[in-house]
Parts: sequence; structure tokens; C-alpha cells
Amino acid sequence: MTDNAARQAHASIIMTDFNSHTDLQQTITRLDCIPGTLCDERMWSRLAAALGERFQLHAVPLHQGRTRADMQALIASHSAPCSHLVGFSLGAYLAIEHALAHPERVQSLTLIANSAKGLLPAEIAARQRIVAILEHHAYTGITRQRLRELLHPSHLDDAAITGLIQQMGLDLGKEVLLAQFITTIHRPDLMGRLAELPFPVLIVGAQNDKLVKPADLREMAEHFPDATLHMIADHCGHMLPLEAPDALADAMRAFLAAPAFADAGGARTQFQR
Repeated sequence: MTDNAARQAHASIIMTDFNSHTDLQQTITRLDCIPGTLCDERMWSRLAAALGERFQLHAVPLHQGRTRADMQALIASHSAPCSHLVGFSLGAYLAIEHALAHPERVQSLTLIANSAKGLLPAEIAARQRIVAILEHHAYTGITRQRLRELLHPSHLDDAAITGLIQQMGLDLGKEVLLAQFITTIHRPDLMGRLAELPFPVLIVGAQNDKLVKPADLREMAEHFPDATLHMIADHCGHMLPLEAPDALADAMRAFLAAPAFADAGGARTQFQR
């Protein structure tokens, strides 16, 4: 089996066709998941296992987009008419943009490891340096130094995590990385618009995330009309779905476990304020 075929087979285990399983619609909650930079459906593999069979994760193929408009079109076309939208890192910022443009299409929003302020100045500078290098050199994959920025020290020697991150980087490659960096490096501060979003929001972050300030997450929670903030204190960096899938799944289940209601597709789904 080729690497691409293996990836597709793995994805098919996690991302099934929810609409074709009408007999399960009364018991399964669909989650539409937007990955981060240089990530694909594999980013959600550990979270899918931790959440269990009552949740069906659908990955938005963000890596197929080459412009900001492309990425937003992919989110719109790969999410439900009234979606439980889950975004990680860059995907979380784009999820906020999607929700602001189409609030009627969002039932709940889960934001993982991202600030509505966009990138920190140090991260912008780092990405600009990477873009300048990549435009004139071959891409050789995610470096050990970058892994130190992404992961908690306790996970740097966990080959199951580091290997997955590095393999996604190699598989998606230079063209995807450049497109995602160049089109999203300058992100407007959306903090002042969060009050426009009336649905329940879960914000999950890590105290030891080197890329996202905990203070930004607390500020986001204060701006949303209906937000729950969950901070993971121990042994977790930026890559929450891979580093702390059980803790993330617990927070999401609690958030999605209030009295059921019918979504636009007729499925019984739940959330907690």
C-alpha cells in the first residue's frame, strides 16, 4: 500500500460519511474539524479515539487551499449546514472568521490553542524568515528547534508524536507551507468582534504553550457572550490534540453534554454552556 493510500485508508476510519448513516443520527454528534498549519486529518487521530464512537469527526482539508478565500471555501463546503465547528491553531482563527461571516451555520465553536489576535510578533518574524528561506531552498521538514517550540519538553522524545508531526510536514510539503504562511501571516485582530457570536464557545489552551499566551485566551473568553475556558496545566505545549487528547476530549464532552436539541440535519446533538 502506498503512503497516500495508507493515509486515505486511515482517514476513512475516522472520517465516515455521516449523512449516509441515518440510523445513527440520533446518537452521534458530528464535529467538523479544521487543522492547523501543515496539518491534515491525522492531527485529529488521537482526539477521535479519545472522544469515542458517540462523536464523528469530519476533517476539513485545509491543505488544499492556496489562498485565504480557498481556505474559507473549504471550511464552508466541508462543514454541516449548522455545525459543531472545531479549530486548532490556524484552523481556530479561520473558524472564527467563518463564524463571523456565517453565524447561522455555526451551532457551537471549539477553539484550540489560538488567539483571536492572530500571531504574536515573534511568530510573525519567525514565519517571515522561514518564507524567505523556503522561496530559495528546498523544504527538508520540521526541524528539532521547531518541535521544541511546538511541544512540551516531556514529548520531545515521544516518536509517536514527533514522527506524526514530521510526517505530515514532509507529506504536505513546501507548497502547502508557503501558501499557509503567506496567506495567513497577517491576521486582523478579531477580539473586538467576538461579541457578535451568540452561540456557545469552548476555548482550550495549555499553560505551557510557547506560541499562544494564556492571557489572550482569558481575554477571548471575556469577549464572547457565552464562553467556557479550559486550561491544561501539565505536560502540554501547543499541539493539544496530539499531546493531551484525553484532557481535550474530557473538556469537549463536558461542553457538548447539555440537554439535546435538533440541528439542521435532524440529528440530536448536545452542548454545555
